[in-house]
Amino acid sequence: MQNTEEIWRLVDDNQQAFIELSDRVWEMPELAYAEVRSVAEHKKALEAHGFRITEKLAGIPTAIMGEAGEDGPVIAILGEYDALPGLSQEAGVAEHRPLPGDGSGHGCGHNLLGAGALLAATAVKDYLAKKGIKGRVRYYGCPAEEGGAAKAFMVREGCFKDVDIAISWHPAPFAAVNEAKSLANTRIDFTFTGRSSHAAAAPHLGRSALDAIELMNVGVNYMREHMPSEARIHYAYLDAGGIAPNVVQGKATVRYLIRASDLPMLQGLVARVRKVADGAALMTETSVSTKVVSAVSNLLGNLPLERAMQNNLERLGPPPFDDEDRAFAAEIQKTLSDEDIASAFKRMGVPVRKGVPLADEIIPLEAKGAAMVGSTDVGDVSWVVPTVQARGATYAIGTPGHSWQLTAQGQSPLAHKGMVHVAKVMAGVAVDALQDPQLIEQAKADLAARTAETPYACPLPDDLSPPIKMAQV
Repeated sequence: MQNTEEIWRLVDDNQQAFIELSDRVWEMPELAYAEVRSVAEHKKALEAHGFRITEKLAGIPTAIMGEAGEDGPVIAILGEYDALPGLSQEAGVAEHRPLPGDGSGHGCGHNLLGAGALLAATAVKDYLAKKGIKGRVRYYGCPAEEGGAAKAFMVREGCFKDVDIAISWHPAPFAAVNEAKSLANTRIDFTFTGRSSHAAAAPHLGRSALDAIELMNVGVNYMREHMPSEARIHYAYLDAGGIAPNVVQGKATVRYLIRASDLPMLQGLVARVRKVADGAALMTETSVSTKVVSAVSNLLGNLPLERAMQNNLERLGPPPFDDEDRAFAAEIQKTLSDEDIASAFKRMGVPVRKGVPLADEIIPLEAKGAAMVGSTDVGDVSWVVPTVQARGATYAIGTPGHSWQLTAQGQSPLAHKGMVHVAKVMAGVAVDALQDPQLIEQAKADLAARTAETPYACPLPDDLSPPIKMAQV
């Protein structure tokens, strides 16, 4: 459709610079807390567009904030730019072709997420200046969403204390308001310490830390039968105790990721997992120590903001994909299973449609699909600031998250069009809030009602610092 609204035209006017920003970040994938070059690119963009810049938010070297405007309400637009390990992929090809290098890749589309959010913030900045409206827009460049809980640390340090509403988005196969369902989680390292010995000559003198981890894993696996069905527990060995089978492993470490639908449920599960670890240590005559690495809260919805976002989506219409975009998406779909494609529709709560490679509709607000069983640190922001998120249609329907197929689409014209489209949606919500004080008041009342019985309690331990070196683990 031909955009007639001024804020959307301002997005169009600025789009090329931010498409190029997204592509540059795609080419320099960096893991959680190591996004040095990516944040530098975002800083350059903030400087070029006249934002006032604050660096190293919450003591995090790769967290940044740009602000524009004066007085009035404060609208935050949240961006991310961290990548994932093991998802390197050549752009624009529908077959698996890893690139040389460290193997990282933007398999969750955060190159688009950060650039699209900053595009929306820039359009709002220009709108405020052009109209002479009192108000401030802030772009928050948030690192380490993939397991690092940076926003939770930023919330704990008060980075959002004077924000009136927060807006964000995430790449997706459909254009929609993001249903506010996610799992609270925490990551805990369990380190077992035993006693090394010669595995053949003196096995009776050894106390195996690796045995302790294996027994812990068995115990947790039995526990899975007796926990809420929506909860999840995952683990990965960080240190298995060495590579010599003739040495009893004297020290070993496993990282557990524990997820639950809300913080009280999470706390109960964590206590049970700790008891299993204590039992494994008792059985093996080892000792166990623990270290919390990160933790995030579940998402809270905000109906007034969700309605405002849905209104923008419906007025704007679907992304303007063309036949070339649909042809490339169809090639990507050939690498997927029928189940992958059907599941994407079911997750959105809409009927499965065959032969539809790209989103050509706006998902209704009332559509309710399968609950999201992932986690995001946007959850912590949503407990202290009225928050709304969009889904931006930037990849072929059925593409799994955290996959090489998603990385392959990250620089494509269809991804660029979806990014610009969702930037218009976010900018539209921001302008609605700036022009209608009642919307902000209603959003704040909604949040107050949701937190009345259970006020926000940061899931991070008070003495825990951001795990800046976690990408090196």
